[in-house]
Amino acid sequence: MNIISTEIEDVKIIEPKLFGDERGYFMETYSEKIFNTKGQDIKFVQDNESMSEYGVLRGLHYQLPPYAQSKLVRVIQGRVLDIAVDIRKGSPTFAKHVAIELSGENKLQMFIPKGFAHGFVVLSETLLFVYKCDNYYAPEHQRGIRFDDPSLNIDWQLDPKDLLLSPKDIDASSFADAELFNYSENL
Repeated sequence: MNIISTEIEDVKIIEPKLFGDERGYFMETYSEKIFNTKGQDIKFVQDNESMSEYGVLRGLHYQLPPYAQSKLVRVIQGRVLDIAVDIRKGSPTFAKHVAIELSGENKLQMFIPKGFAHGFVVLSETLLFVYKCDNYYAPEHQRGIRFDDPSLNIDWQLDPKDLLLSPKDIDASSFADAELFNYSENL
């Protein structure tokens, strides 16, 4: 398992080692021992799975403390553009984002720490998306930021007319009005 830095220090790309032959392949998708020796100290408590179709945009989502979540996300089948936005006021990378294509073919994963909003848009006909969380889902602490907020300047790579959003994502807060984290908080 190779852990790759991004332009935002706390967001990591995980590249698993793939062992394949004519029968198929094997890969280890997560090892607490390896992950935590690479500068993380995470204990995942919940796994989630979602299925979506082309154009579905989910996000930008996060949970407030004490239910803030770190996530390790990956695609089993299909392709997404995956986005992590730094929403930690005072951070040197505040309001900046990392965008990476995750797919069933490239097998890459993205680690998104607490203090970041997360979202993705489906680029393939269908998608099977899975992720680990280090805190439980708490709907009363869930928040969202509009995917198209101009201050974030995110290129979602699809024509807006092709996007499919939930009512909660359509009604999400602007970045200026969102409840955010403080960089100095011990998340």
